[in-house]
Amino acid sequence: MTALYHPVDIGTLHLDGNLFLAPIAGYSDRAFRSLCAEYGASFCTTEMVSAEALVRGSQKTAALMERAPQEKAYAVQLFGGSAGVMADAARLVLQKTDCDSIDINGGCPVQKIIKSGAGSMLTRDPELLYGIVRAVKEAVASYAAEHPERKAVPVTIKIRSGWDAAHLTWRETTAAALAAGADALTIHARTRAQGYEGHADWELQAQLVELVAGRIPVFGSGDARSPEDAKRMLEETGVDGVMFARGAMGNPFLFALTRQYLTEGRYEATDIRERLKAGFTELARNVEDKGEKAACLQMRKKFCAYSSGIRGGARLREQIVNANTVADYRSIFNPYLV
Repeated sequence: MTALYHPVDIGTLHLDGNLFLAPIAGYSDRAFRSLCAEYGASFCTTEMVSAEALVRGSQKTAALMERAPQEKAYAVQLFGGSAGVMADAARLVLQKTDCDSIDINGGCPVQKIIKSGAGSMLTRDPELLYGIVRAVKEAVASYAAEHPERKAVPVTIKIRSGWDAAHLTWRETTAAALAAGADALTIHARTRAQGYEGHADWELQAQLVELVAGRIPVFGSGDARSPEDAKRMLEETGVDGVMFARGAMGNPFLFALTRQYLTEGRYEATDIRERLKAGFTELARNVEDKGEKAACLQMRKKFCAYSSGIRGGARLREQIVNANTVADYRSIFNPYLV
């Protein structure tokens, strides 16, 4: 019987564990990924990167793709609704980064992403999904042939269960991804219509694992917020790994705690002081990357997550959303750090 915590191979990429950070828009930047890697994430994925913007030469988009110093392995996630543009963007990813994998977003439910023909829109068009995965695979292979020093990286895709409850297309999209040569598949077992509400259907995850039957790794996402959740997902669905998303917000320790729980059957929860110290580490790294003004604005929502559970939360959040400098954050949280 395979241990719940174990290594995973994605194509030619070997990972030492199976607890991953999902791509989270506005959260999984370089600074946060560095913390997650430091605290036990075996693999992290960038925020989703617009293929169109990348091809147009956006410097802001290019900055999203940089590896964090602590990351042993990471993926760049691309979104787009054109196979040709996605292929061009994949080549640019390989030119501009030393990423270990390219992931395709086939699940984002946000309207502006859907309007571009990307994200969850691919659940409605398995043929387009096939074309995009195939085009990115071919672009990666041709780039590797032209640059022998840069081996072909795996290409993966993250999908949802379907458009809505009446249109569950995960079987069709999975078949398309397999036929196109995807090296791994992540399923967020909610529909586009659900967004991030309701419950993820883990039974569907189990069915997908059975459908794939070991041909490529399958990773689970959705409602994994604690070590206990991760253990239950692995046991009940048979997925090869767990991808934490919202559960990791404000809690980069989740990976180490889950590893301990899976291997030892116990863990000690992190206290609020340690969580806030991690928040200030992330703030400092973001200041280095983006400057104090941009970093402090971005960290407003992040410190709301780091401070979750502190008594008087409403008053605290009111102070956080008005913080503009590192000194402001220090003034707010110093009473909890002594």
